[in-house]
Amino acid sequence: MDRAALDKLTKDGLIELVLALEARHAAEMAALQQRIAELERQIGLNSSNSGKSPSSDGLKKPPRVGNLRPPSGKPSGGQPGHSGKTLRRTETPDATVDHYPQACTACGTALTATMATGHVARQVFDLPEPQPLAVTEHRAHACRCAACGRQTRADFPAGVTAPVQYGTRVAAFVLYLLHYQLLPEKRLAEAMADLFGVTLVTATIARISQEAAQRYQGFTDAVRDHVAAAPLKHLDEIGFRIGGKTQWLHIASTVLLTFYRISPKRGSLLANVTGIIVHDHWKPYYTLAGVLHALCNAHHLRELKALVEIEKEDWARRMQRLLRRACHATNLARDRGVPLKPPLIAGIERCYDAILAEGLAFHAAQPALVAAAVAAQHRGRPARRVGHNLLLRLRTRKQDVLRFLTDPRVPFTNNLVERGNYPPPLTSAA
Repeated sequence: MDRAALDKLTKDGLIELVLALEARHAAEMAALQQRIAELERQIGLNSSNSGKSPSSDGLKKPPRVGNLRPPSGKPSGGQPGHSGKTLRRTETPDATVDHYPQACTACGTALTATMATGHVARQVFDLPEPQPLAVTEHRAHACRCAACGRQTRADFPAGVTAPVQYGTRVAAFVLYLLHYQLLPEKRLAEAMADLFGVTLVTATIARISQEAAQRYQGFTDAVRDHVAAAPLKHLDEIGFRIGGKTQWLHIASTVLLTFYRISPKRGSLLANVTGIIVHDHWKPYYTLAGVLHALCNAHHLRELKALVEIEKEDWARRMQRLLRRACHATNLARDRGVPLKPPLIAGIERCYDAILAEGLAFHAAQPALVAAAVAAQHRGRPARRVGHNLLLRLRTRKQDVLRFLTDPRVPFTNNLVERGNYPPPLTSAA
């Protein structure tokens, strides 16, 4: 091989090497840019534009999300006909204190109660003076039968099981402060001592709670069965720690009832559920057989808000506006006691489909994601952008997203059960 041919091969090899390095560099740059974009998106997420809890916002709390209803134009405060809760005077006060002037303000002559000509009354509502604990002694007497000589002793009332114990009112206060006001056991013991002079240890508080749970197990079962069989119920779940271990609090609510259930597994679902279930698109809910689904649109609005603020995707703004207007139209119809008109429903659905088509076309035109940059997040699934995944969900679950339009029982959000996430249950079934 002559020198010219060798030089040509060397030159061609160098060119191929440079091109390969440039291609590799471009791929690495694309992966890094996607990774930076993903990290910026995660930094921009908070409780107002994602499913993150408000406690995760830290000190930089975002402004509260406005009401889904547009302004009504009415003045703030109670409206005409609203029953107020103003403190009102009573005709039977527990005590009366008379105040008389000591001397005439004109001439200084001494004045007495016999000179009174009238009065103006003002009432002060206050807590009564703390009283010592009321102690009731139960005596179970024994009587000897005059006929046979056998001695029989009376039974103590139910619940009176120890020589000295606290009564049911103390237990009621403990349960209220522990399970509704969420006082920790040690602080609850301090509160009971400071307010009522009742000395309790944490073991006693725990025993009172456990005994109440056992007594009300039948009531818990009845609530569970009523909620499961209700025509419409709301479902949600939240994780928290019990005894140092992660447990799951499952909540199922209707307008009147809320059932709490604790399980070590998040996927442990309520059995024998029928009717319509409202939830936040947690996929295991779709394994329940024989039910209809309605998705929480408050979650969708938060996800769309993130796409508008962080990803700058215009289709998300249009979808956000459409869902809000659909909610407003539905609320107006329900306030009037009439269903939403079919032509209006059809118009909303056409706009919904058009926005989905626009969003899908937008993502189809985007450059493909570098799989290496997102493989850990997608766990082997096709690499898609966040907005693309939401579009596919809104398209696949369209009927569940818009069920509030056609069924007046279905609300726009799942807020009913999410407000029931706290306080934790007074009784629970594992």
